[in-house]
Amino acid sequence: MLPQSNGKLERFHGTIKEECIRPGVPLSLDDARRMVQKYITYYNETRLHSAIGYVSPLDRLEGRDMEIFKERDGKLEAARELRKHQRQRTYSEINPSGAAFVC
Repeated sequence: MLPQSNGKLERFHGTIKEECIRPGVPLSLDDARRMVQKYITYYNETRLHSAIGYVSPLDRLEGRDMEIFKERDGKLEAARELRKHQRQRTYSEINPSGAAFVC
């Protein structure tokens, strides 16, 4: 095993302990195995990973990451436009004449 791989594996084990084992409190070895297997499925298929752009590893593996990024960009742009229109509407309500404020 490469030295850099060891750190990644240790981090993964820490994540399993933090997010699966400690909160779940397994009562037996079989219970722990069941919990970890369920968590591994969640980790690979559902959990968003910051290192790969907040998508799941399955989405990345199956090439859906770019589609997800494009959808997010569209939502962000729509939100920006909505905020812009809200600011313009608020400004026109505060200053209906459109005249510049003089301090």
